[in-house]
Amino acid sequence: MEPNLIELALDEAREGMKQAVEHLRTEIGTIRTGRASPAMLQNVTVEYYGSQTPLEQVASVSAPQADLLLVQPFDTNALHDIERGIMQANLGLNPSNDGQTIRVPVPPLSQERRQELVEKTRTLGEEAKVSIRNVRQNTKNEIQEIQQSENLSEDVRYSAEEELQEITDEHTQKVDALLERKQEELLDV
Repeated sequence: MEPNLIELALDEAREGMKQAVEHLRTEIGTIRTGRASPAMLQNVTVEYYGSQTPLEQVASVSAPQADLLLVQPFDTNALHDIERGIMQANLGLNPSNDGQTIRVPVPPLSQERRQELVEKTRTLGEEAKVSIRNVRQNTKNEIQEIQQSENLSEDVRYSAEEELQEITDEHTQKVDALLERKQEELLDV
């Protein structure tokens, strides 16, 4: 029974760390690189029939060119609301519509802005690592409580903590890989 409690604690740690990595992936996906990407508009909301609605529920977004996003509303009556929503998102984008679709030119990033965005990705990465470390510490405490309450040997606790550290290292490496990839995209002129 005891190893099951420890395995359960380790599974919870895995899940918590995975969520931290996925959250980071989502956050840095919305950071603009020099290329147009539909993910840039992922957090845009549109006032649609009186309520705030995510853009992807009222339109499809594509990137037909490296410097252009094309927003195709499902309902052309929402054209102006979608345009307003993109402008209010403060992404530095200037949408224009032709009566059927919205064209969103993506201007190239200045070197200074690229550095600011690299710094932002580092901050987000550090937040993800802190979250992973918090999960590790909570799980480590949980393993110690299980060891005491179930009278387990030090060896069992030690091997569980070793496995926990391996899980932590694996997720920290995933964070580093995501950051490295995003920073390369940002600095690639």
